[in-house]
Amino acid sequence: MKKILLGATAAAVAAGTFGVVSANAAAPAAAPAAVTADADNGSLRTSTHLTVEAATKAAQAALDAAEQENQRVSVAVVDRNGNTIVTLRGDGAGPQSYESAVKKAYTAVSWNAPTSELAKRLVNAPTLKDIPGTLFLAGGAPVTAKGAPIAGIGVAGAPSGDLDEKFARAGVASLAK
Repeated sequence: MKKILLGATAAAVAAGTFGVVSANAAAPAAAPAAVTADADNGSLRTSTHLTVEAATKAAQAALDAAEQENQRVSVAVVDRNGNTIVTLRGDGAGPQSYESAVKKAYTAVSWNAPTSELAKRLVNAPTLKDIPGTLFLAGGAPVTAKGAPIAGIGVAGAPSGDLDEKFARAGVASLAK
């Protein structure tokens, strides 16, 4: 008798619990109406971005320029927001070169200037180097459209930043062709 009573009690509790849950369930709230913006009133801005194909072309041009000089580098192309579009690690490139290339590209697009020029600014503003994700070493070049930065190309791994930047500029130049 005890076994039957315990089983019935458990069933009653379970049924009651589910009954309460289902009785208290409310219908989902209606979705808010879509908000739209009128592009003609000046509230929206059109921006230019590199396609994946263009970013890949630029990265490959930078890597090819490095390989012509027997340099083992990594190349990164980031968009205006610093998001990586494409990276290429050349044969034999050092393990640190990948991250350095990304940071140089990010730094170049963030300030719309070659990173060799930005490195010179550290004399007067040494705390710039403390900004997360940046690297103030030569090797990054911005990509611009109508004077505004739209991407950055970073190269790392050559024995000098001047060479890295030369290869990054080759990537930028390939986009003009």
